[in-house]
Amino acid sequence: MKAYTAFADFYDGLTANVDYKSRADYIEKLMAFHNHDFGLCVDLACGTGSLTIELAKRGIDIFGIDGSSQMLSQAQMKAYDEELSVLFLCQKMQSIDLYGTVDTCLCTLDSINHLTEPDLVQKTFDRVSLFMNPNGLFVFDVNTVYKHQEILSGNTFVYDTDDVYCVWQNTPVDETLVKIDLDFFEYDGKAYRRTSESFCERAYSNVQITEMLQKAGFAIEGMYGDMTLDLPKENEQRIIYIARKL
Repeated sequence: MKAYTAFADFYDGLTANVDYKSRADYIEKLMAFHNHDFGLCVDLACGTGSLTIELAKRGIDIFGIDGSSQMLSQAQMKAYDEELSVLFLCQKMQSIDLYGTVDTCLCTLDSINHLTEPDLVQKTFDRVSLFMNPNGLFVFDVNTVYKHQEILSGNTFVYDTDDVYCVWQNTPVDETLVKIDLDFFEYDGKAYRRTSESFCERAYSNVQITEMLQKAGFAIEGMYGDMTLDLPKENEQRIIYIARKL
């Protein structure tokens, strides 16, 4: 899995369309729908901590984990600005090592897709299971095969913000793997400075996800379309999974 460097500086600006307050509302709604108390919660692959901090502001006992120290530096600064004491740990998803067990694990915004080999996904599910209390909930989402093949694959997107001009290129490697190349152009008042980042995302089928969860000791309680409590549609771009620790 890629440990982001240049991307960390621009991540929040490029994902400004993500409404973290609404996503936190949705997660709270999911917890209520499944009659689950957050308890101690970990936000896995928390990135710059926007969702972690939003949930912490609501009184949820939560900490964040990410494999990128650059992302976590941004998260720490945001927590400081909000006058919040939030623990952030720099660990890879597939090898998390916690001090104790948790009751809830969140992993949002296609972070699982950044694990490009099935064995890494299985290791991640296994580690989450190892540190989760019985009856705990693992809530995560994945970009679908449909999104990879029909929306991302072969397409280029351009983002022009106040801070950076970004070219986002998606190149298909195989039916489920997409290589993503990001070129960032910053203007310092005299000239543009270019930095680049590359990584891959893989889409996994429901059959694969289900088998890996079962092997890790989870039972799927629900599957929903993004930000809904409805069953996923055939052309769903993102699926939410609710898995309970047996």
